[in-house]
Amino acid sequence: MSDGGVHGREKLGEDGVHGRELYARLHVSPDASDEDIKKAYRVYAQVYHPDKYQSHQMQDIATENFQRIREAYEILSDERKRQIYDIYGMEGLVSGLELGPKLNTPEEIKAEFERMKQRQEEEKFAAHVRPSGSWLATLSLPQFLKGGGIMKGMVMSSEVHSHVSRKDTIVLGGNMAVSGDSGGGAATAMFRHQISSASSMEVVASAGLRSLLGFNTSRHLSLHSTGTMGISVSFKDGSVNLENTWTRQLSESSSGNIHLILGADPNIAVGWQRKEERSSAAGELKFGPTVFGATGHYTHHFSSKSHGRIGGRIGSNALEFEIGGGRRISDYSTIRMLCSLGFEGIFWRFELHRGSQKLIIPVLLTRALNPLVATGALVLPSSLYTFLKVCVIKPYYRKREHQKILDKRQKTLSQVLEARAAASNAQTLLGNVANRKQKKQAERGGLVITEAVYGNLKGHSENEEETTLGIDTELPLPILDVTIPLNFLVDDSGQLKLHEGIKKSGIMGFCDPCPGEPKQLEVSYTFRDHPYKVVVDDYGGLQLP
Repeated sequence: MSDGGVHGREKLGEDGVHGRELYARLHVSPDASDEDIKKAYRVYAQVYHPDKYQSHQMQDIATENFQRIREAYEILSDERKRQIYDIYGMEGLVSGLELGPKLNTPEEIKAEFERMKQRQEEEKFAAHVRPSGSWLATLSLPQFLKGGGIMKGMVMSSEVHSHVSRKDTIVLGGNMAVSGDSGGGAATAMFRHQISSASSMEVVASAGLRSLLGFNTSRHLSLHSTGTMGISVSFKDGSVNLENTWTRQLSESSSGNIHLILGADPNIAVGWQRKEERSSAAGELKFGPTVFGATGHYTHHFSSKSHGRIGGRIGSNALEFEIGGGRRISDYSTIRMLCSLGFEGIFWRFELHRGSQKLIIPVLLTRALNPLVATGALVLPSSLYTFLKVCVIKPYYRKREHQKILDKRQKTLSQVLEARAAASNAQTLLGNVANRKQKKQAERGGLVITEAVYGNLKGHSENEEETTLGIDTELPLPILDVTIPLNFLVDDSGQLKLHEGIKKSGIMGFCDPCPGEPKQLEVSYTFRDHPYKVVVDDYGGLQLP
């Protein structure tokens, strides 16, 4: 059942929780008792019962709305149906869950539903294939200015993960590296088996530059820690390497790990990662007989689309500092630019991340650590980006996002028009009672809803934006006048209460005027002859006065 009166399946919200439309229809709380539900049903039945109207048109309108409140009452007054609806919404009621004696508790209902969904997922699991890869092309500006080629080297790698069964995965991969006149490559195959929910094993074979055969096993040592142990044999020199990794969850947002390698090149690395809502950081300290160094980086998300990054690397053979930022340009793509200064020179690094694919292009500007070049390398990109963002990127994406919204509204136009018509019909029958309540409250100086609109409130300025952006459309505004339904919901004591956690588009006389867009309810009202205005989110509670 879609919002606003057209029948069908109730959809999940963006947070994965259904909108509890049936509770909205009867205007009751999710915690309402059977008596509360019965009382609310009687109130709406007095308005929507077809026998109250004489004209055929009004009887048809009343019949449609009476069926909606009757459906809500029949489900919410049935204990088992209500349990299923509270957990999974209408999807649970129409998906084939049996309502026999074996499903007596919410836990049993949830377990049965999960088993059913798991069987459906297993049918699709075997066909699941996930490719990934990266391409790195190093460019050298000094080499190009001396008359040589601009390409200094290239590294390519690719992998394909294929789930051959629910517990078995095969990974096939390869890589190729070219630097100057020399190069090489390798091919790798791996088989992973999930022994249990807590342990797994891997067999790895590689041919090429690093020909080897290896075996790894991993196990959850506790609720917050994991251990991995592996052994590999090199076909090139017969050396044997042993690897051990311990990972532990330090807090809700941070983890640490220790990686130990014993063999031809023994070393130990201690790492730390932290990821929060708007920032992430990582660091690693690595030391051994032939290597010693530390790396780290910090990323801060300024918004859902842009971020800044700072990092560094120091060790026995490296010293490097990098700074830059990136921007998400689509749902699956992110671009990033970094400037790095170190012993190897001054670099620009351009990155494109799309899904599990990466393209990285480092550009060597100069081998010498020239302060003038370093300043220019830092200032020029940020200045250019600011100019492009203000004058080109932001206007372009603003227009594109706006056009996406208009295209989406065009696709859902017939659905919205049908829902609006159903809401208008529902309001027609509520009008007489709502007007009497409004007049009664006005006489006593009580709560009077003077105006109420529901939907995407930015739609008030939609016409001006379309004119500015050069977009011509005759689509209806993404808002709906709901003054009549709210006046109807004012009780005899002069109060209006909308329950928290219930999507408002399910209220009788409401509908969803803009599917997929954020919605709010704006209410202008008077109380004791003083005007007020309040705005609440779609799932937010409201109590007036």
